[in-house]
Amino acid sequence: MPQWQMKLDLEQKHMVSRTPLQESLNENAQSHSSGERSRMEEVKRNNNAGKRRGRRKGKGILVEKMQDMSNNSEVSPACSASSSSERSLVFPRRPGYGQLGTKCLVKANHFIAELSERNLSQYSVRITPEVKCTRLNKAIMAELVKLHKDADLGKRIPVFDGRRTLYTAGLLPFNSKEFTITLGDDDEWIGITKEREFAVTIKFISQANMLQLRELLSGKHVDNPPQALKIIDIVLRELASQRYISVGRFFYSPSIKKPQTLDMSTTAFIEPLPVVEFVAQVLGKDVSSRPLSDADRIKVKKALRGVKVEVTHRGNIRRKYRISGLTSQPTRELIFPVDEEKNMKSVIEYFQEVYGFTIQYPHLPCLLVGSQKKVNYLPMEACKILEGQRYTKRLDEKQITSLLKSSCQRPREQEMDILQTVRQNGYKQDPIAKEFGINIDDKLASVEARVLPAPWLKYHDAGKEKECHPQLGQWNMLNKKVINGSTVNHWACINFSCNVQENAARGFCHQLAQMCQVSGMEFNCEPVIPVYYARPDQAKKALNYVYNAAANKLGGKELELLIAILPDNNGSLYGTLKKICETDLGMISQCCLTKHVLKISKQYLSNVSLKINVKMGGRNTVLLDALRWKIPLVSDIPTIIFGADVTHPESGEDCSPSIAAVVASQDWPEVTKYAGLVCAQPHRQELIQDLYRTWQDPQRGTMSGGMIRELLLAFKKATGQKPLRIIFYRDGVSDGQFYQVLLYELDAIRKACASLEPGYQPPVTFIVVQKRHHTRLLPNNHNDRNHTDRSGNILPGTVVDTKICHPTEFDFYLCSHAGIQGTSRPAHYHVLWDENNFSADEMQSLTNNLCYTYARCTRSVSVVPPAYYAHLAAYRARFYVEPDSRDNGSMRSTRATNGSVNVRPLPALKEKVKNVMFYC
Repeated sequence: MPQWQMKLDLEQKHMVSRTPLQESLNENAQSHSSGERSRMEEVKRNNNAGKRRGRRKGKGILVEKMQDMSNNSEVSPACSASSSSERSLVFPRRPGYGQLGTKCLVKANHFIAELSERNLSQYSVRITPEVKCTRLNKAIMAELVKLHKDADLGKRIPVFDGRRTLYTAGLLPFNSKEFTITLGDDDEWIGITKEREFAVTIKFISQANMLQLRELLSGKHVDNPPQALKIIDIVLRELASQRYISVGRFFYSPSIKKPQTLDMSTTAFIEPLPVVEFVAQVLGKDVSSRPLSDADRIKVKKALRGVKVEVTHRGNIRRKYRISGLTSQPTRELIFPVDEEKNMKSVIEYFQEVYGFTIQYPHLPCLLVGSQKKVNYLPMEACKILEGQRYTKRLDEKQITSLLKSSCQRPREQEMDILQTVRQNGYKQDPIAKEFGINIDDKLASVEARVLPAPWLKYHDAGKEKECHPQLGQWNMLNKKVINGSTVNHWACINFSCNVQENAARGFCHQLAQMCQVSGMEFNCEPVIPVYYARPDQAKKALNYVYNAAANKLGGKELELLIAILPDNNGSLYGTLKKICETDLGMISQCCLTKHVLKISKQYLSNVSLKINVKMGGRNTVLLDALRWKIPLVSDIPTIIFGADVTHPESGEDCSPSIAAVVASQDWPEVTKYAGLVCAQPHRQELIQDLYRTWQDPQRGTMSGGMIRELLLAFKKATGQKPLRIIFYRDGVSDGQFYQVLLYELDAIRKACASLEPGYQPPVTFIVVQKRHHTRLLPNNHNDRNHTDRSGNILPGTVVDTKICHPTEFDFYLCSHAGIQGTSRPAHYHVLWDENNFSADEMQSLTNNLCYTYARCTRSVSVVPPAYYAHLAAYRARFYVEPDSRDNGSMRSTRATNGSVNVRPLPALKEKVKNVMFYC
């Protein structure tokens, strides 16, 4: 159904990879900062007695006192983080460049852009009547430039942001001028073509100083980041928009036959098919003869809502419409009034009489198009889907396989396609590029990098191999035993698969128990009760039966572990099982698919045993340096490492809540075991609302709570010590949300600490982790086997903190994992706050080393594990509100009468579950 087309990331072609910074910082920042700095330094002196002396100060300055944004748990955080506070925040400056590791060269899919020294001019644009559609605004401006470029515009080629601002390379011949533009508008809602007249007023505002941009790129601190950077970004987008399909901030090639990319991202487009064919593909069956069932109609309605179509029954007249829904009745039953006297006519008669069009599929419903005031019926067979529409629904397994197959390119092929695309784009001949004095190099940027050494890992002394040094980001469990094996005495198995016979299920469980023993766990080979078979639609009944039957046999003791054998395609069964086990019964579960049960491999059993061990409270491995107290800024004083993430509903779900998850290390100095908490919050809210909260109790007065506070208490309970340092890895934050997220969430961390003990303010380091970017790092020489892994990618541990990173702030790219297929994507880490004064080497090596402690496999992973675990926990919690996350959103956000958004809370995790790594 969807066609796969390759994304062209033209935003990354200039060397400044961040979006423009806040347009202005507080000009009086320095005059207001001394009081806050002294307060922060006093806190650090009181709470960081063990910290080394002589290190730099002030890594991250909060000029104004942060607003009290979480005093009332019902206040929306989006409203609380004011723009004035954002402008008062200065991110930490880079503490120098890293030196650790083996130096090498890599290529990046960034292209050096030489910029003109002349200043750029900014003009305001006012269009009357007001137009809210960016595409229509741009069409109006394009017509204006076409008509008036040579005369009134002085032969300038302006670029327009599609809203209210126009930019030129030099001044226009006027300060202010009004133009009248007439445009033919094809109204897709009502299908009427008409001419519309617009008054366009262009007025000079200011000139953008290119000197400040050059100073920023040279590494100097610029208090007022230049408007010129935003202009350059708009100019580059204008170059791309003339060649490719624009979807949001991105551009896609319209040709599937020659998929060239400037990165390895892809998206799905809806194939421009007749609607009847599209419906047949959605349902996977022929629809030409039988009416749609209610379930089929709902599925089709979901797939078609918002899709644009054109009519095909009127010859050369191709009106365009957007689908708003489907009729509940088939076409043959639909009638509508044709005049003011309410005379009725059937849809079939109307199309036959007016258009001479005979409807062939009267059993199918009609498409609903148009506005709510005037709904139009369109037969499916009279419509075709328009080309160039992004497919935003969830992809099924077959579509995902097709997507991966089309987008998976080795680094060598990726580089060739990138360079071919750049040559085809011909930037050196582009009139807009010439107009603005932008010269884009046609070679990939060569960047200095370093390969960090892999850490040594410690396993149990009972194994033949007590220590392990991973090679190329991977190792195995051969001759090794987990460093802390858990104990499983009481377990049971439910078989939900009709394809797995009793003997096969029993044999699989026996082999899994043996593998757990070999791995170093104490695991009873016999289940409490025999393997229990159940139908998938009887999951709740079966789980309660097995839980109670085991409890009866054990004399009141609880079942410790449930092994569940699931069908390969199990629909909502997995989510239902996890929800019941973790929020109702308080039982750890391990699910295994039928295909793995019927074809047992030792590697699979080994990986499952690792998951079971950490779910039951064990540790698989720890960093050897942790046991030797040698990890800088972790081993010296009790340190807690947090990971946090927010997952949002899929496109099209406009009411389901977002899910926030926070995990935190519960062992020190090992920092390997992570407890996790989850909460629901308003739809697409990125700020984590439940980090800290207060409420009024009628008997006890003001009460404090929230995920940070609860995890800090859990750390003290587990280790016997309170954390004296906090390291916070935050996933899923885009560049434009940095200020807002830091202000709100750092404030919540501060308040959670203060609620535990007066004056308790451990120093915090706050790092954003980004994977959804478009930077790729490629080997400098694809034939050099000393600098590539088995997949042809750069070596695991490759770090870059120069040239393509921010000129002054503390960020770096780290490829911590070995490639498996395609081109590896490095993670981007940006330090937004640092009271612990990490050096570049300390932050980079800590992050890289932690990537070797991921519990679910014997490979280093691409994202630092606490952030990875938070993502897993948030995804797991989605099942608590949507047992089948693929098809529905049963939990809704509602708006209260006072304007606040009410979200039904998630069912609480049982105590036995939330203190272990249940999400693994």
